[in-house]
Amino acid sequence: MQTGEGYLALSGVVVLDLTQIMAGPVCTMMLADMGADVIKVEKPAGGDDNRRMGPPFLGSNSAGFMAANRNKRSLVLDLRSEVGQSVFKRLVDRADVVVENFRPGVMERLGLAYPELARVKPSLVYCTISGFGSTGPYKDQGGFDLIAQGMSGLMSITGHPGGPPAKVGVPITDISAGLLAANGILCAYIHAQKTGQGQMVDTSLLEAGISYTIWESSGYFADGEVPGPLGSAHRVAAPYQALRTRDGYINIGSATQPTWEQLCRAIGQDSLIEDPRFKLPGDRKAREAELAALLEETFSRESTAHWVDTLTAAGVVVGPIYDMEQVYQNPQVKAREMMVDMEDPELGTLHNIGVPVKLSETPGSIRRRAPELGQHSREVLLGSGLSEQEIEDLARAGVVHVP
Repeated sequence: MQTGEGYLALSGVVVLDLTQIMAGPVCTMMLADMGADVIKVEKPAGGDDNRRMGPPFLGSNSAGFMAANRNKRSLVLDLRSEVGQSVFKRLVDRADVVVENFRPGVMERLGLAYPELARVKPSLVYCTISGFGSTGPYKDQGGFDLIAQGMSGLMSITGHPGGPPAKVGVPITDISAGLLAANGILCAYIHAQKTGQGQMVDTSLLEAGISYTIWESSGYFADGEVPGPLGSAHRVAAPYQALRTRDGYINIGSATQPTWEQLCRAIGQDSLIEDPRFKLPGDRKAREAELAALLEETFSRESTAHWVDTLTAAGVVVGPIYDMEQVYQNPQVKAREMMVDMEDPELGTLHNIGVPVKLSETPGSIRRRAPELGQHSREVLLGSGLSEQEIEDLARAGVVHVP
């Protein structure tokens, strides 16, 4: 096994990435960050639709596309043609993983579904990500993050009581489906390395959303009560929420009896510890609104910064609420390298979200920006064994695009 400086955990793993927009590209980006050779196979007519979603960042490429497709190579290949399908199978023979997020049935119509590709490469790990999964009555329906947030129950528990439906502010089911898919791929890949047997990995935005509802689902299973939105409050503990200060809000996490007593002493409200209204955790949750109003009387006398410093010094679990600019100015975020700068010959310094999981011996890295459409078509096809003449013939036929 090759090791040493520059060696990454997934070095040598070849991933054929047929995904677009968000869930699939996030999945394959995670694999690419850890060293996998991710070949982004794109359609001739414009490639990944995310290239054009949002303001342009580089040419016709959106900032969102650039963020979710770093460390990848781009191959333009027409999978609707028999020749393109043949070329793809040739690539599969040298690959370890295929990832797609088409609607169920698309790969079957192309003759490129898992059973067909498994005959080409029995050890292949094949991952499909969709709105609702590859089985069940909704399998043929399209699904986006907004739809999944609604149908998974997330929107019923997000926002403030009595307010209109609200979604989580990020495409959480897209991103979490990508993370679940990456985890499933790695599990299946380890199994394939042990046994030589590949398999299909299947997840969806709907399942990703439901997987977040641990408190809410477990409570519903236990007593049949349907939970609703709580704003920033916790499902079972108080005070555990955002509270108003003189110039904004502060997040307080005092979910247990010891941390509650610690908070009371830190803000000079020792009498609350023995107050029968708030003495036990259940008492505080039952009178949550009353308690929040009482605490805000104290917090509103000073600034957020004052309370963060004061409570942190006292050992209370506390935090401010940052906007995105403040996030990337935060010293902890900087220390954990969650903004990584990369020098690009065309664009100069590019900012990237850092790799969110740290490996001590084979850490992930950001090595190249997202590719131009078809930027690596020639080198990928040459690497698959095609000759220069074959590539030129495919380009003339419109099966591939070679810049």
